[in-house]
Amino acid sequence: MVVPSPTPIRSKKTKAVGIPTIDLSLNRSMLSELVVKACEEFGCFKLVNHGVSKEIVSRMEEEGAEFFAKPNTEKKQAGPASPFGYGCKSIGPNGDMGDLEYLLLHSNPLSISERSKAISNDPTKFSCAVNDYIQAVKEVACEILDLVAEGLWVHDKRVFSRLIRDVHSDSLLRLNHYPSVKDINDWDPAPKLYQHQCTNSKRIGFGEHSDPQILTILRSNDVGGLQITLHDGLWVPVPPDPSEFFVIVGDALQALTNGRFVSARHRALANSIKPRMSMVYFGAPPLNAWISPLPEFVSPQKPSLYKPFTWDQYKKAAYSLRLGDSRLDLFKIHIGDKTQ
Repeated sequence: MVVPSPTPIRSKKTKAVGIPTIDLSLNRSMLSELVVKACEEFGCFKLVNHGVSKEIVSRMEEEGAEFFAKPNTEKKQAGPASPFGYGCKSIGPNGDMGDLEYLLLHSNPLSISERSKAISNDPTKFSCAVNDYIQAVKEVACEILDLVAEGLWVHDKRVFSRLIRDVHSDSLLRLNHYPSVKDINDWDPAPKLYQHQCTNSKRIGFGEHSDPQILTILRSNDVGGLQITLHDGLWVPVPPDPSEFFVIVGDALQALTNGRFVSARHRALANSIKPRMSMVYFGAPPLNAWISPLPEFVSPQKPSLYKPFTWDQYKKAAYSLRLGDSRLDLFKIHIGDKTQ
């Protein structure tokens, strides 16, 4: 078992209610209203009829499963994650840990091609699967962001999606693999005494956090574990659905909407008798892109909550903090602050 982060896991109750489900084939005007409502109230929703083919999803899942099934010595050749590549247990540079192993890839095709040489015995096949998947889910993310702009009556309907479509976008793909409980003794090198002490506790695969990017598109196999916490502090388990996607609001979108949307804090438990694998696309702007509340969300009655910052500045701030810290707090405008 893994030594938990010094930042304690909050002992919040779990609420047995579901997050909204949105059908992307609905009438567009109705759809934009539903997307905005889900983002405001939950910061997360399930997306059905998304248009991504099963073949694209299954190819990506097969490549991920094939990699994680390799012996540890082979997997380690693709690491250590710094930040890209293969990682095991360690999440970020500041001591956060979890019961998982992962691959983190930049969405840039040249980066994927280079990384694939240490990941797969057939690098071209792996690269094609990853590139096709990223392109497909990026289109989904951009469609959602355009619907958000329409639903919020933003003048420039492409203002959000343009950041992700930019050729220099800093978007990422992360494959997370959470081992089954029955395999943990073979997989986890932690002392047996510590494992015994943690038997009756929730095994945390990925601790509570928000995603720093604009929008997250998550898909997992048929094993549960994902939970989000509502604005009232209650945890909501998100039942898995391998055929659909889950959309999660990120910190950057919270800043762009001046707090109208709030990034969804979530975590992944790893206490299933079956292994869980998730494929997570993080839609992000270019490093030099400026992030600040759009004019439509700022008024004398609702002044700007955040100082302008570049995505590069925000990333550096995120890497300087623990996983569960609230990164946007570093960029809040406080009473008496002269920054406009």
